[in-house]
Amino acid sequence: IILMNKFDFNNRTAVITGGGQGFGLDIAKRFLNSGAKVIIWDIDEELLKSAAKEVNHSNLSYNVIDVSNYLQIEKTVSEITTQNKIDILINNAGINMVSPINEIDEKYLDEIYKVNLRGPIIMTKEISKIMIKKRRGKIINISSIFGTVGKSGRSLYSSTKFGLVG
Repeated sequence: IILMNKFDFNNRTAVITGGGQGFGLDIAKRFLNSGAKVIIWDIDEELLKSAAKEVNHSNLSYNVIDVSNYLQIEKTVSEITTQNKIDILINNAGINMVSPINEIDEKYLDEIYKVNLRGPIIMTKEISKIMIKKRRGKIINISSIFGTVGKSGRSLYSSTKFGLVG
């Protein structure tokens, strides 16, 4: 039997980026089980629909969001906060690629920085404004072991995660 700490997130709302699958969806499930209202964000609408169907919880909703799109984030945060507060932000969205540094495609270079580093900065900028006004809130950035140590073939990914840790 695995015992897990039970947290009380009643009357709290969490936004989780990269929430359509994997770690982000698992975080969403734990928050829901602890009483939170959860809004998962992902760029892939099919993943979000599938996640919502799998979880099937009245306190779960989703938005199709590109975390590197400042105007989209600003608009969606404004829409959410007309009806809900945002108490918790989990910056989880991220992309990865394994490639030697001398073979990295420039298009991918821009994309990984936009999602893994620029996205959390934009999210934190927008949502922290709300939290500062309320004088309450939590922001958690999900990094990686590769944000503290490098590994062959992962220099680009590691640099974004090092930046996030910073």
